[in-house]
Amino acid sequence: MNDLFLRALRCEKVERPPIWIMRQAGRYLPQYRALREKHSFKTLVHTPELAAQVTHLPIDLLGFDAAILFSDILVVGEVFGFEIEFVEVSKGAQGVSRGMKLRPPLKEVRYPVESTLQYVPQAIHLLKKSLPVPLIGFCGGPYTVCRYMHRIIPEWLDEVTETSIAYLKLQIAAGVDAVQIFDSWAGLLPAEQFHTLALPYLTRLVRAIKPLGVPLILFCRGSNRFIPELAALEPAGIGFDWEMDLAEIRKKVPAHIAIQGNLKPDLLKGPLEELEPAVHHVLESMRDRPGFVFNLGHGIEPTASVENVRWLVQYVQKAKTH
Repeated sequence: MNDLFLRALRCEKVERPPIWIMRQAGRYLPQYRALREKHSFKTLVHTPELAAQVTHLPIDLLGFDAAILFSDILVVGEVFGFEIEFVEVSKGAQGVSRGMKLRPPLKEVRYPVESTLQYVPQAIHLLKKSLPVPLIGFCGGPYTVCRYMHRIIPEWLDEVTETSIAYLKLQIAAGVDAVQIFDSWAGLLPAEQFHTLALPYLTRLVRAIKPLGVPLILFCRGSNRFIPELAALEPAGIGFDWEMDLAEIRKKVPAHIAIQGNLKPDLLKGPLEELEPAVHHVLESMRDRPGFVFNLGHGIEPTASVENVRWLVQYVQKAKTH
């Protein structure tokens, strides 16, 4: 197995930076859109064979150094009776807005994590038989999930935290090689709210998972605002968006913690003349610095050029770390 990604997370010396990108198995791929014409998003997520097939697509087509399980951060809502909906909302001249939504249950329920989300370990078992690269499992950060549930109160943050711990343990037991916590909205909170609504629950989540020995990455939009707090949790890595140069971030993050990022996703929609210098800058900023995983600063856009993504993977994979 290509273990470059795992070695980089351990801040070991590597011959080149590994690359994977958030939402790499998604709507920018024609092969994925073809599957979506046949199956709903919910069917793809809930059918282990289809979820495994979608997870494989960017590895087989583009050659990323890690795969991330095809799923959604909101599936933990099913434990509480919420239903995931993929919605399309017309915005006139701005086009169509697409995204996930949680539909609340008619009454409060709590189902077992293992049986409710059993389709996830089933997909992981299938993938571990065939993937040539490490598999990343994930969950949403408690604040972010509760925001989508419209229930940002301590009782629900507690419930979602405990459920997320059980969910990550389920994925780790099934064989994922690393996990990432997506608390996308938490980093955009004012500092006082970050310290009350996000950080305590991330702390519990990380402390519960770290003893299991699987590398854990934290990702927030705007995470550069809270580097000391996130680094104090001692994750294997921290993901960053494009708001701060990685060379400056590396000075602030302890050397034993890997950093991941941070190309602006919009650049994959534009001309190569704009993409190439930006990619070169990210790589040069991390030259001779251990513990680096090349990624985007957020999820890839559906309108990204597949050819640009292919060029990106090949360019990074030709790079040297020193």
